[in-house]
Amino acid sequence: MTIKRYFLLPLILFFSACADNPEEQQGSPEQDATNHWVTVGGDTGETRYSELSQINVANVRELGLAWDYDTRTKRGLEATPIMVDGVIYTTGTWGKVYAVDAKTGAEKWLFDPKVDGQVARDACCGVVNRGVAFWQGRVYVAALDGRLFALDAQSGAVVWEADTIDDRSRRYTSTGAPRVAGDVVVIGNAGAEFDARGYVTAYDVRTGDLKWRFFTVPGSPDKPYEHSELAMAAETWDPNSRWDVGGGGTVWDSMVYDQKHHLLFVGTGNSAVYLQEERSPEGGDNLFLSSILAINPDNGKLVWHYQTTPGDSWDFTATQNMILTELTLEGVEREVLIQAPKNGYFYVLDRLTGELLSAEHYVPINWSSHIDMETGRPVVTDAALYFDEPKVSWPATFGGHGWRPMAYNKQTGLVYIPAFEASALRVNLFPDGYEFIPGRINTGTFGLPPFPAAIDAFAPILPYDTDYLKSILAKTEIPPSRTVMKAWDPVEQKLVWEVDAKGSRNDGGVLTTAGNLVIYGKASGQLVFRHAQTGELLHSIDTGTGIMAAPMTYNVDEEQYIAVMAGLGSVAFLTYPPYAAAYDKSNRGRLLSFKLGGGEVKMANPLPPLSVPQPPIQVSSADLMQRGSELFTWHCRQCHANNGRGVVPDLRYLGKAKHALFDQIVREGLLRAAGMPRFDDLLSKEDTDAIQAHLIDAAWRAYNAEQAKLKKDDLIDVAQH
Repeated sequence: MTIKRYFLLPLILFFSACADNPEEQQGSPEQDATNHWVTVGGDTGETRYSELSQINVANVRELGLAWDYDTRTKRGLEATPIMVDGVIYTTGTWGKVYAVDAKTGAEKWLFDPKVDGQVARDACCGVVNRGVAFWQGRVYVAALDGRLFALDAQSGAVVWEADTIDDRSRRYTSTGAPRVAGDVVVIGNAGAEFDARGYVTAYDVRTGDLKWRFFTVPGSPDKPYEHSELAMAAETWDPNSRWDVGGGGTVWDSMVYDQKHHLLFVGTGNSAVYLQEERSPEGGDNLFLSSILAINPDNGKLVWHYQTTPGDSWDFTATQNMILTELTLEGVEREVLIQAPKNGYFYVLDRLTGELLSAEHYVPINWSSHIDMETGRPVVTDAALYFDEPKVSWPATFGGHGWRPMAYNKQTGLVYIPAFEASALRVNLFPDGYEFIPGRINTGTFGLPPFPAAIDAFAPILPYDTDYLKSILAKTEIPPSRTVMKAWDPVEQKLVWEVDAKGSRNDGGVLTTAGNLVIYGKASGQLVFRHAQTGELLHSIDTGTGIMAAPMTYNVDEEQYIAVMAGLGSVAFLTYPPYAAAYDKSNRGRLLSFKLGGGEVKMANPLPPLSVPQPPIQVSSADLMQRGSELFTWHCRQCHANNGRGVVPDLRYLGKAKHALFDQIVREGLLRAAGMPRFDDLLSKEDTDAIQAHLIDAAWRAYNAEQAKLKKDDLIDVAQH
């Protein structure tokens, strides 16, 4: 069984009745759910629904810019701001915190945790941050390097600071928003793509003292377990598992606190080493990977758990946002937790007991056939089993729904999901046995986009012949890839309406309101407003900056505002696709706020076209360039896709001056302060010489192609005139 209950229901209700007053727990009496936005999810159930309706379907076309605030960054912004007593608090890259006047956008204070740029190497998916928590005049934020700060809400001064990382030899970061749960503030971490062992930690909200830590996977049985739940979890792992790689299960994003029942819900992530055959050779469910945990925030004890993907080998995390609400199911009102995790199923759970009430797939899937309602387990198909041979399966590694939050509208009864429909060619990178290299990405597998060009791009590290891999694609009937906004009925478990983004991949997170609106941003820079019941496009505002974050809304002086962070650049957008606003405009990060009767959005000037400078003379051998190609793919391509303009530079465009400093930049950390870490622990001087040879070769090919195109254009121009 994937559902476990550790306390009787009467005990839960007893503890709920004894919990502190919810208003006292959450903070100041001014924080009413209608006018304010008190958690990153808006309300205590984190529904991302607002009762505000001044902006509605009848007048949304009158919406314009009220103000914008420059974050002084050019990387991805993922936070949903909060608003308390007329002040917006939000985060940027590295865990910076901005406090601005909610009516005017004037800066009140800025907090910079001054994270060492070396930490960027430990962030698999960008130096991002998803927001803050607020409690009784304090703002809580986790910096990228794992330090948790309590800040004075009036001044931004540090009240206390805690180091949340228990083992600095492993590659941990913190990118999620903390949550306040009763008398504690809780935070998790990221790093399962490297060598992390997941956990969530609780600190006293007033003092910062550590109260408890819950590990999400057991460690080596050679050592005592840190808490009793791990002994039970260990029974679901091979005793000879790859404990050296950490296990994973990181809590890198979603948590939600149920004030009524005094329960903290935590979503856990993927494994460290994806393939179970390598991670836990004898199998097992591998608890608590890809699970939803209900924890008593007073003592850190587990109340129940539900595992969405037992024995996860596909990066099907359960870290996607969870929503607490009430649904009438078969004539009975149930208090539920709903989630649409990466594995493609929409789950409805009883939030008191963890009982699975329903589960249906909201995107096309072939990795499993259905959820067995008796056991709560997915029935895995052959398409998911890629240990011995590559397979095409869907959803892809980035899942049916990623970190971009969905929203639930209490009036329409619908959940709005920014969904992905995509597949992946899953390849075991170590068919002769997994090799762990500390400091490097250690998933052990790759989920390639199902295109021949992707196979060619990663050929240097693939253990299979590229023609063989392409033949697998050719003989597999692969559904089309789509980014789709879906309106989902959680009671009937069915689609009500959907809108295909048609080429503009990766819509942002969602806000929905009593004004019958569904609001979200796009990488193209559009802030989109749709009819919540029908999906009809009502309005679209071009912001000029790509949007990934979810919008929020608030009321100041009887006027409703809608605000959103704009800035592109997580792992999906380190290189800007042609449809992205940042492709030909500045990616200057901004916090934008809109109101009825507002003005025009200020647009950045178009950027000049990229031009490849003449590279240095190539003096290296073909063998050295080939070795450099392999090293580049393992160590550099994660950030430097070299496909054009992006958050990080296309290294084909390096000038001769940068090439002269190449080893100092890569191995000695010359640009460490700018976020380019040093790699001297992984790369020798001979290695960087090989990588540089590969880049010079790639630069010459790009330069020659550009020069040939210019000559062709000149000939066409002469012929036309």
